[in-house]
Amino acid sequence: MISSLDVKQLYNKCDTSIFDFTTTDDLKPLKQPIGQVEAVEAVKFGTNIKQDGYNLFVMGTSGSGKHSIVSEFLKKKSKKENNISDWCYVNNFKNYQKPIVIKLKAGEAWQFKNDIDELIGLVKTILPSIFDSNEYRNDVEAINKKYVDKQSEIFLYLQEKAKEYEVSMNATYASRVTFVPIVDGKILSPEEFNAIDARKKKEIQKRMNEFESIVKEELRKVSQLNKSLQKELKSHDKKVTQQAVGSLIDEVKHKYKNNEKVVKYLDELQNDVIKHTQDFLPKADNMNLPPFMKDYYTPSFEKYEVNLFISHENNINAPVIYEDNPTYQNLIGKIEHVSQVGTLVTNFNMIKAGALHRANGGYLILDARKLLTQPFAYDELKRVLRSKEIRIESLAQQYSFITTTSLEPEPIPIDVKIVLIGERMLYYLLYQYDPDFKELFKVNVDFEDEMPRNEKNVKLYAQMIGNISKQDKLLPLTPQAVARVIEQSSRNISHSLKLSTHLRTLSDLLKEADYYSKELNHKAIEKKDIEKALTSQVQRKKRIQTKLYDLIDDGTIMIDLSGEKIGQINALTYISIGGHSFGSPSRITATTRIGKGEIIDIERKVELGGPIHSKGIMILSSYLGSKYANEIPLSLSASLVFEQSYGQIDGDSASSTELYALLSSLSGLAIKQNIAVTGSVNQFGEIQPIGGVNEKIEGFFDVCMKNDSKASYAVIIPKTNVKHLMLKDDVLKAVKAKKFAIYAVESIDEGIEVLTGVKASKVNDLVTKRVKELSLKVKEFYKSTHSEKN
Repeated sequence: MISSLDVKQLYNKCDTSIFDFTTTDDLKPLKQPIGQVEAVEAVKFGTNIKQDGYNLFVMGTSGSGKHSIVSEFLKKKSKKENNISDWCYVNNFKNYQKPIVIKLKAGEAWQFKNDIDELIGLVKTILPSIFDSNEYRNDVEAINKKYVDKQSEIFLYLQEKAKEYEVSMNATYASRVTFVPIVDGKILSPEEFNAIDARKKKEIQKRMNEFESIVKEELRKVSQLNKSLQKELKSHDKKVTQQAVGSLIDEVKHKYKNNEKVVKYLDELQNDVIKHTQDFLPKADNMNLPPFMKDYYTPSFEKYEVNLFISHENNINAPVIYEDNPTYQNLIGKIEHVSQVGTLVTNFNMIKAGALHRANGGYLILDARKLLTQPFAYDELKRVLRSKEIRIESLAQQYSFITTTSLEPEPIPIDVKIVLIGERMLYYLLYQYDPDFKELFKVNVDFEDEMPRNEKNVKLYAQMIGNISKQDKLLPLTPQAVARVIEQSSRNISHSLKLSTHLRTLSDLLKEADYYSKELNHKAIEKKDIEKALTSQVQRKKRIQTKLYDLIDDGTIMIDLSGEKIGQINALTYISIGGHSFGSPSRITATTRIGKGEIIDIERKVELGGPIHSKGIMILSSYLGSKYANEIPLSLSASLVFEQSYGQIDGDSASSTELYALLSSLSGLAIKQNIAVTGSVNQFGEIQPIGGVNEKIEGFFDVCMKNDSKASYAVIIPKTNVKHLMLKDDVLKAVKAKKFAIYAVESIDEGIEVLTGVKASKVNDLVTKRVKELSLKVKEFYKSTHSEKN
């Protein structure tokens, strides 16, 4: 029979002699993340290649540190890059619904905005003073006098004509003319006119009509003169405004002469100022209005403002942006509205930038799960990456949810690397079902969950511990504390020859140990502080585990831990709930009888067994047939069940245990009940590795110690799981005291010897004999049945 494992095989202790520091404060900072060489290379490749579609999907388990590592890498890389620009939105004077975007060098946007604000401020100051000057008044008076003189000439001419036609004419400055006939030098009243004889009246009427025609013609000339006056006054105002603001605008144009779009915008701005000169002049009619009415009637100068859309005045390096809430609008920006007199209105100043705008020329980091759960966000991101431009559109407008007039801002070209961070399953699902994904996210960055545990990596791990303690302002760690953390790291991934790279778990442990260390006024985190933190973590989560063990201890859940039973065995189960994992024994029973070679899985029959568990049961049938009934029919039926199981069961880690129970039932040999078993089996009887081996062993150990701490117990595990053993100190002490044993087996034969204390060859002979007996009985049964029918 095989020997139990030595205590040295149960725990890979970290040798503190390899450390040459007093505390982790003595260690140099770690410059590169450990255990992530391939991931870092993938990030370098993805961020350096300039071809289309080479965006990154960073995947790994949650809390692996992928976000912080990638962010830190990008921030360092961005300091060497400055391919960024400032962006401003300005008014489109020809079509206000289509604002114009202006691209400027990084850091120039603020200056451009200030230049325009200063320009408009000067215009608002200079124009009123010029239009209120004596020179301007004299020019206007001269123009008015010229036209007044011409009008006077016209009216003098009409007066002469009135005398000629014997008419009394009265003219006003409103170009209204009234006239009445004169007879014998006397102005006739209506009564006198009516008293004139018909022939005389007809002559007077004729003169009056002729004179009226002359008046109409001359008044038309007066009207033309008035129009010409207004036109000349406007032309004069434009000329004065042009002279006043032209030099100011030319000065700004010269400053931005290399930017064609700025120069063109300034030309349009100048034309608009000239066109709306009166807006810059004080309105005498508004002076007596109440304050709230003055604001309403005062011309707005918002159209001359500059919307500082994206500005890098304080940072000219490539931006690294993380958008925590990647909604549609947070990604591409939005157009805000305000309510005025019951109507929603907007303008170019209300265009707001999104994360893609802020990351333009740099890197945008997004959480893949958050992105996919936001309506329209993922599809819009793909559209932007394909079109290489950001077009700000309102969803409500697109889908006609509202009819408010909105803006159509000019799109902004984009050059950005997208970094999606998420779980592996999301990557595989997107790659499988989204044809666009594989074209737009060609770089896969896969973060490792573990790394080899060798002396070099152990020293690097110590440096990483030092980094975290300094970064989070924790107490430094002693070498013994570092060693215990490293041992726990191996325990976390159930592998004595590897280390976990899960940074969140490590950071949480150090923070909790720091708390307990400071409670005891330690100057550094010691090993016992680490132990206290680990114990507290378990204590906070073990309520269900304790309740389950209590049920076993008081006999509610029936588990035999002493004596021997035929067809009954203790299996080791693994339970994980709410971040806490533990093991617990479970009774498996088997019965055999005459049948058709069928093994009945009761769990499967009642739909409590999963497909993997059912697969394991089928393997048992194959094993029994090939080993014990190779040349005869397997004429038995067997039933297997997890006793007192009321929930779903899956996995094949109990398949070897179930096979031992069947062999016990067939051979008639009893199984020792102080031994528990775990391990899956293949068709050839080889024991295969399983998961949760440490938790399973410790779970059975805790139940046994609670039952009778003076008795002896054992477990059987696959030999391939020995490298995964990192058992707690209580188990190690019990193994040293010969109170607990762990057997690592490679085959069913090795395991059955430990369980029964009988040589495997004898067990196999007994099973073979029983199988043949059942086959013979079946043969005799069918023979007698056939004879009776005849």
